Amino acid sequence: MKYKFAGIALAIGLVTASAFAQNTGQATAAVEGVAFTVDANGGHAVIPNARISLEGPTHIEAESDGAGKFAFNAVPPGTYTINAQAPGLAANRTIEVTAGSASEIALEMKIQVVVESTTVTASSDQIDTKESSGTSTIGESAVRNMPNLDERFQSLLPLIPGVVRGPNGLINMKGAQASQNGSLLNSADVTDPATGTSALNIPIDVVSSVHVLSTPYDPEYGKFTGAVSNVETRPGSFNKFRISAQNLLPRLRRVDGSIMGIAAATPRVTVSAPIVKDRIALTQSFEYRYERNQVFSLPPLEAWTRSENVNSYTQMDANITKKQTATASFAIFPQKLDYYGLNTFTPQESTPNLHQRGYQAYLQHRYVTDSGNLLTSQVNFRTLDADLLPNSDKPYQLLVETTKGGFFNHQDRNTMRTEWAEIFRSHPRHYLGSHELSAGANFAHSSYDGRQEFLPVQIIGVANYPLKQIQFGKSSTFSIHQNETAWFIGDKWTVSDRLTFDLGLRFDRDSVTDSVNTAPRGGFVLSLTSNGKTMLKGGAGFFYDRVPLNVPAFRYVPARTVTELNSAGEVVSSTKYSNVISSGLRNPRSEVWNLELNREVASNLLVRVGYQQRNTIHGYFVNPIASGSTGSLSLSNRGSGIYKEFQVTALYRIHRSTLNASYVHSRAYGDLNDFNQFFGNNPLAVIQPNQRGRLNFDAPNRILVWGEIAAPWKLTVAPVLDIRSGFPYSTVNEYREFVGPRNELRFPRFVSTDLQVWRRVRLPIKERHARIGFGVYNVFNRNNYRDVQNDLDSSRFGQFFNGPSRTFHGKFVMEF
Repeated sequence: MKYKFAGIALAIGLVTASAFAQNTGQATAAVEGVAFTVDANGGHAVIPNARISLEGPTHIEAESDGAGKFAFNAVPPGTYTINAQAPGLAANRTIEVTAGSASEIALEMKIQVVVESTTVTASSDQIDTKESSGTSTIGESAVRNMPNLDERFQSLLPLIPGVVRGPNGLINMKGAQASQNGSLLNSADVTDPATGTSALNIPIDVVSSVHVLSTPYDPEYGKFTGAVSNVETRPGSFNKFRISAQNLLPRLRRVDGSIMGIAAATPRVTVSAPIVKDRIALTQSFEYRYERNQVFSLPPLEAWTRSENVNSYTQMDANITKKQTATASFAIFPQKLDYYGLNTFTPQESTPNLHQRGYQAYLQHRYVTDSGNLLTSQVNFRTLDADLLPNSDKPYQLLVETTKGGFFNHQDRNTMRTEWAEIFRSHPRHYLGSHELSAGANFAHSSYDGRQEFLPVQIIGVANYPLKQIQFGKSSTFSIHQNETAWFIGDKWTVSDRLTFDLGLRFDRDSVTDSVNTAPRGGFVLSLTSNGKTMLKGGAGFFYDRVPLNVPAFRYVPARTVTELNSAGEVVSSTKYSNVISSGLRNPRSEVWNLELNREVASNLLVRVGYQQRNTIHGYFVNPIASGSTGSLSLSNRGSGIYKEFQVTALYRIHRSTLNASYVHSRAYGDLNDFNQFFGNNPLAVIQPNQRGRLNFDAPNRILVWGEIAAPWKLTVAPVLDIRSGFPYSTVNEYREFVGPRNELRFPRFVSTDLQVWRRVRLPIKERHARIGFGVYNVFNRNNYRDVQNDLDSSRFGQFFNGPSRTFHGKFVMEF
């Protein structure tokens, strides 16, 4: 504990000390202006309650008054980007502030999608103190500069406190299972209808920002019980041709000092150009990925997974009129994951191959009325097909030290989702303060056509004879359909300059459960000081999740028979389990509340202290119940869980540098037989009775420090330090039965240090430049183990394996 709290004190202390070390005696200036929009007749309409910010040598925020006017006083001289945000509208421009002057700015706001910015916000991890919802943002600067080993936007999500990559490789946000979280692309749902997990692959070059909403009190958000991530793409270039290319050379694979083929080839090209200047812009990004990843504890020639992806993203942005814009996009994302789930105890032969194919078509239209109301219409169509294929037809055998034979499960999944949404947001209306009303409706149809086949499984003991065998019924096919309807109303009520309420009511109907669920929610923001530097925010609400379609398909999955054998191979006992959905199906529900205090200690230092709690009920888990020679494999929706999080975060800005430091103390507890463990993309063969305990991704203590530092010689240095508790694991015996309470032991403490360095250079061609640099991952070569021998009957019980080594990557990006 001394080590943990010393680390916290050091991180926060460095930030605070640096903040107060700045010279505050320099001459300043004033910046004033008015925010307005232009109507169809060319007239000007002022925008009240717009959020205005200055980004540059310092960060300052303000809000326009009833006449659209705003003012910043005591602004240090330098170059700034001024940003403005209002419902459906945005603006930004670069200004130069000189000491002793007073700048007058006329800031025209346009429909948000058409705003094209070539500057990057100074904040990498933006902390919004004016919204009641708990929102963290990975901005465009962090997407471009932060260390990212596989160059996917999902790998940046753990930069947010409370978000971790679990032991199964999936992202867990705010103590929720991967299937309990929402995943959006430009506000369109991109989850897998069958499993409920995120299924989104697009080139990272088109990503503008990633938002994680841990407590989204806006009633627009629904169909999840955890947190929700929303990926926003960059708008196209309306007036200039742009192209970027990178990773044009492959990385070689080295085995025992010799070069043996290609480790990775990931070329990526992105083009953005005007089709009709200032009216229509087209963006096209293409990425091919071939990668091999090593399991360090296996023999060198049998230690590699293999993946192959083709990701294409096309987007067209259109300015139809001054009041209407539209965005259309089309993405395809086929991928092959060979030797999926390879680890120390599961060799290549015994892993499955996961092959997926999918595409998504999306259209959004935005219309702003003369009075400033915004109507957004959106249509989204998506398909995702998946095949889980064994690598061998030999019998699947679970041994104490390894696994033999081909994988026991073969899946064919074909899923589709069509979604339509209408959202209305009004201009501010004045009655007992200011009201920004919203209302909307959403309809989605999903389908899942599947086939499941299970092959026999044997459990082999230390004496090398079968202890148990599991046999399954014949393969099954099925077709599941789901209709979902939602409607909501909301009000952002600004009572005064110091108090704002976010009130919302959402209704969800799900044809699978044949129920209508009511989800009220509300949040508040209270300024405790007249200067707005100390803000108290919080709220509470209900959230209902959709039912993944593999849940109602459970009744069609082949039944299993578990037989226990003696040393002579004779049957000792045999139990045939039938699949049963007990107590019907209900939509999982979470009850969430949070409280947070934000303090602007100095103009460039913000400190946040917060607490969040989520109670989840009606979760799905499976539980085998035996009674002699018959039994049932029960799928129950009586699962529950609780997540508690205490968080301290500091954000420090100086000139063009930012530093983020956080400490999170949390507890994720619930039912451990999550349905996807046994019927998802990489199912487990043995199902033991359900227990409650720490969830597999529970990390009670975590210190996270990262930033973007403007170093000498025009270098950008981006370090990440991540220290957290090791994940929990359980003890088993040679029968694959749990011994003692589950998840009572833990992996060693995880400590990771990554570093990326960039420099922008000019090429000997007019208006051409490149970014060059390098990345170092696991700088100190620490053994952050991924596997453990948890079988009591093994001579290696308690030993850890598969710690990745230090990795170097060169970087070269051409930008024209």
